[in-house]
Amino acid sequence: MMNADAVPLSDVTITDDFWRPRIETNRDVTIEYQYEQLETSGCLENFRRAAAGETGGFEGFWFADTDAYKWIEAASYVLATTDDPDLEERVDEVVDLIAAAQEDDGYLNTYFALEEPAKKWTNLNMMHELYCAGHLIEAAVAHYRATGKTSLLDVATKFADYIDEVFPDEVDGAPGHQEIELALVKLARATGEDRYVELAAYFIDVRGRTDRFEREFENTEEIAGYDSDDGGIAESARGAFYEDGEYDGTYAQAHAPLEEQDAVEGHAVRAMYFFAGAADVAAEMGDDELLEHLERLWRNMTTKRLYVTGGIGSAHEGERFTEDYDLPNDTAYAETCAAIGSVFWNRRMFELTGDAKYADLIERTLYNGFLAGVSLDGTEFFYDNRLESDGSHGRQGWFDCACCPPNVARLFASLERYLYTVDGRELYVNQYVESTATPTVDDAELEVAQTTDYPWDSEVTIDVEAPEPTQATISLRVPEWCDEASIEVNGEPIPVDGDGYVSLERTWDDDRITATFEMSVTVVRSHPAVAANAGRVALERGPIVYCLEEPDAERPVHQYRVDSTTDLEPVYRDDLLGGVTVLEGEAPVPALDGWGNSLYRPAEECEETTAQLTAIPYYAWDNRESSAMRVWLQEN
Repeated sequence: MMNADAVPLSDVTITDDFWRPRIETNRDVTIEYQYEQLETSGCLENFRRAAAGETGGFEGFWFADTDAYKWIEAASYVLATTDDPDLEERVDEVVDLIAAAQEDDGYLNTYFALEEPAKKWTNLNMMHELYCAGHLIEAAVAHYRATGKTSLLDVATKFADYIDEVFPDEVDGAPGHQEIELALVKLARATGEDRYVELAAYFIDVRGRTDRFEREFENTEEIAGYDSDDGGIAESARGAFYEDGEYDGTYAQAHAPLEEQDAVEGHAVRAMYFFAGAADVAAEMGDDELLEHLERLWRNMTTKRLYVTGGIGSAHEGERFTEDYDLPNDTAYAETCAAIGSVFWNRRMFELTGDAKYADLIERTLYNGFLAGVSLDGTEFFYDNRLESDGSHGRQGWFDCACCPPNVARLFASLERYLYTVDGRELYVNQYVESTATPTVDDAELEVAQTTDYPWDSEVTIDVEAPEPTQATISLRVPEWCDEASIEVNGEPIPVDGDGYVSLERTWDDDRITATFEMSVTVVRSHPAVAANAGRVALERGPIVYCLEEPDAERPVHQYRVDSTTDLEPVYRDDLLGGVTVLEGEAPVPALDGWGNSLYRPAEECEETTAQLTAIPYYAWDNRESSAMRVWLQEN
């Protein structure tokens, strides 16, 4: 097991024409927009009422505190790389408000402060007290690392200490929605307190070993969230936990201890946060067996339960994984938060193994499953990301359950941490994004400048400078989609054998790496067991998955047929969707002549013609008028 670290945010600057405008939109538009939503949704008012000692009047979902915490985390990442006094002042104001709402013993949750103060910790399954605490801790660590201030870290540490006193001596069980596990490890790393890792390990180990959730369902009248009229929050998840009248903890990954689970199951976001936290604990405790088991779960997800976009969780009911190869398109859930959670988990798995497959999946997810979750203007969002639509599915400005928008904001604001990783004297170049970086490799600071028009262009140049000659290894990822790659150092060719990482070991001084990852249009099929895609294919070029959308089509999108012989040319259009490379060509469609008033005709009488096909990147759909869209097309 290796234990590599991402190059810090403050040491990386993204400069490219693809991600930089999105990061700037996130900073200038989305974060400001989301702060306004914190006010209008009542989230900040909940903290004000709790701080004032008032009761009742809670607004929003019972875990709405997390919206404020994730906003602070995103804003803190911005402050780590940008001098913005106005934003820092606003963050400080929200931090002060949160601190004022904290109770004397350290407990902090505005729902319970206002509505049910006597029923804390009685409904671990649905009330998400520990989930909220986790997001508070993540925000606090990000704020501390960005600003050096301990104001929010002190709040989070006090709450974590209280939780450490309560669990497991007074309260037993795991959180219904995982999050605190990975947050506690972050807190341990920030404070040097190992007991937070031990608490995280407890929450991971106890899941699947206790009947806590079942006992809560059997006593809903006694726990928080109960409403005598309809059962309320206490009853709302019953359908997800019971099958044929029998309790089943699969929804919350509580059906068995982690090491006995052989497939990714249940609520997809919970699973991703769970596995990310478990990977963190494995890293801190040197637990190779846990890491190996997480790899087996990853293999199940990626070979049997993953959308071509990197999206996960196919079912709307329960926002969950279902069965192997069950990947419907028009009802795909593929929650944006689940894609983000997958990125979190895969980064940790890469840092522990150095295996390129994890960085490959991060790339696929970032450019497709994640990026589709936000509009080009940064103000509308997808909660669920379908791969086929009749035009009735569109992004929204906000949600009652607003977990996805602030999650999008915090990933955009921390994107720099996914580009480069250091393990001792080895620097990994994980993602090809034009940027500058100053990684410290074996106590020597290198200056790295990456130049590229990726993902539209296959050429990458990396200039490496060192204050004095430095022996180190720079490893470049050859993307899994690339069949032909070439790499040179100062004009000297380097052997490239397949995908994975190519390691360049030398004494670096003032050197240039040039790489070409040939991009071709690829027509892909899914596994024959995926019934939804029988007789269908999808289009990819480089890391981008494409779709057909009605505004670009001469015919309804369901009429087009393509195969591996269809001649499709990549064409860059700077006038379309913020600048995209589209795929253009002629594709077979049914001829309309001869149908008259017939609804059905013998197949041998039906003819074909061709129509112009223009495929756009999947992430860019639904940025014009609402219209039909398809990723998986009829195979000719």
